[in-house]
Amino acid sequence: MLEGILSISGQGGLFKMVSQAKNSIIVESLVDGKRMPAYATSRISALEDISVFTEEGDKKLEEIFEAIYKKEDGGKAINPKSSASELKEYFEFVLPDYDRDRVYVSDIKKILAWYNLLNEQGMLDFTEKEEAEAEQAAEKDDNSAAEKAE
Repeated sequence: MLEGILSISGQGGLFKMVSQAKNSIIVESLVDGKRMPAYATSRISALEDISVFTEEGDKKLEEIFEAIYKKEDGGKAINPKSSASELKEYFEFVLPDYDRDRVYVSDIKKILAWYNLLNEQGMLDFTEKEEAEAEQAAEKDDNSAAEKAE
């Protein structure tokens, strides 16, 4: 779901990789649709590779987005410009075991801004994932019932 979505240090918003050039990649802004080159000297992070520190390890950004999506019933998250205490309280509800020493308010703001941007663009849809999980659970139940019958 987050494949090809990039964050570029020093650039606001998120970008989608469009193509590769000789010594750069061409990206398109999710905010205004403008295309530009991003060079190897830029700090580029793929959203699918980003994790958040928790007390028991790391949690993928996609899992956090899914938790926000469920909390908001597919709607927008809290405004990233809310007060620090409101942001911490909100994030604690979404990810109760996040590492409070290593996850800063600036990180929470960025995650919420990214979530809201992707949600506005219609790029967050966890219903397919939920349907696939429900199918797998039903298959497991069918298999275990068949094994008991034998």
